[in-house]
This record gives sequence, C-alpha cells and structure tokens, in this order.
Amino acid sequence: MTANDLARQLRERGARVTPARLRVLALLRGASRALSHREVEEALAGEVPVDRVTLYRVLDWLVEQGLAHKLADEMRVFRFSAASSADRPHGTHAHFVCDDCGKVFCLDDVQPEAPRLPEGFATTQVEYSVHGHCAACNPSEPHK
Repeated sequence: MTANDLARQLRERGARVTPARLRVLALLRGASRALSHREVEEALAGEVPVDRVTLYRVLDWLVEQGLAHKLADEMRVFRFSAASSADRPHGTHAHFVCDDCGKVFCLDDVQPEAPRLPEGFATTQVEYSVHGHCAACNPSEPHK
C-alpha cells in the first residue's frame, strides 16, 4: 500500500493527514504481527521520533476509525494491528497469541461470526483469540 493510499484512507475519515498518522498506519500495515506501543515507538524512533503522547493518540484514533485493532494480552499490554479491508462488521477479527513469547499475530483467514445478542444489546467489537505456540516457539517444529 502506497503513502497515497494510506493518506486517502485518512482523508476518507475526515481527518488531517499528519506525518505521525501516516507513519504509524504504514508501520502497522507492514507488520507481520500485532505490535505493542513500545514496539511501535521503537520502530519509529529512527529519523524523526514520534513523542509518546502523540503516539497514544494516533493509535487510539486509528482504532476508533476502524483502521486498526487493539487487543490486550494476558499481561494487559495492548497490541495494535492494521485492520484489513476484509474485516467484518463490528470489528470482528481473530488473533493468534503465542503463550511462550507473547507475540500476537492477525489471522486474516479466520472470520469469526458475531454472536446473537439479547434484544436491546448492540455489538461494537468481537475479540477472538487462539492461544498456542507460534512457529518460532513450537517445540515440535524445527526453528528456522
């Protein structure tokens, strides 16, 4: 996805296109797994760092706009991943959580169904997590 594509996504939500929003969205789109705030901060520390408060605001805004997912792991560390265009309504999205290293991976091919709710209830998000051992930690698989 090009910088112009990312900028278009931001503009479609009526937002200003800022360097911080573009850089964070590009990083999440290019990541192979969900990233913690610290991992995002470290990845962006290169040329022009994004200050911590701005980064929190950008990540939360991306989640509010449906451009990213936010998932709390068992240690209550929030991890962020880019939402795909294939995501279903109500934020339905699946993740794989490695019980050994704690990394979180998006499962784009898994599309869980939102449950039926009692009358008067409304779904805003469905979190679906599969736990196990990632390829790097799986004791039955040779490490690459």
